[in-house]
Amino acid sequence: MFHLILFEPEIPPNTGNIIRLCANTGAVLHLVQPLGFSLDDAQLRRAGLDYRDLAQLRVHANLAVCLALLGGTRIFAVETGSGARHTDRQYQAGDAFLFGRETSGLPGPVLAQFPVENVIRLPMIPGNRSINMSNAAAIVLFEAWRQLGFAGGS
Repeated sequence: MFHLILFEPEIPPNTGNIIRLCANTGAVLHLVQPLGFSLDDAQLRRAGLDYRDLAQLRVHANLAVCLALLGGTRIFAVETGSGARHTDRQYQAGDAFLFGRETSGLPGPVLAQFPVENVIRLPMIPGNRSINMSNAAAIVLFEAWRQLGFAGGS
């Protein structure tokens, strides 16, 4: 129903948590290389528990390959301090949400590929750096799914 794209993720437990999130929401997870860990990493397996086989997971050599595969999919870049709030957009089935590296976010040239109306942020207390990526992914994904009436969920 939705796609989550992690651009060069660095922290295995975050990705493991997002695997579990995708397994429980039906979202497809796209990992853009290079990854800061091996997919066999013990921390990734521990965080993802036994959900990896239940999640749709695709690994891409780079962002261009990922975006080409997604074709005309609407992509929303999630970036701290930029764009409109995530609740200010109307989502539709098939939309994708792009998250940057945990330590540095999305590089400027990557962010520049997306129209300003497709850059969203989560509200938070001023002066703080960011919300944990797996938490941010869950917040954004559940808002999009809520807008669709949790279609396909129980």
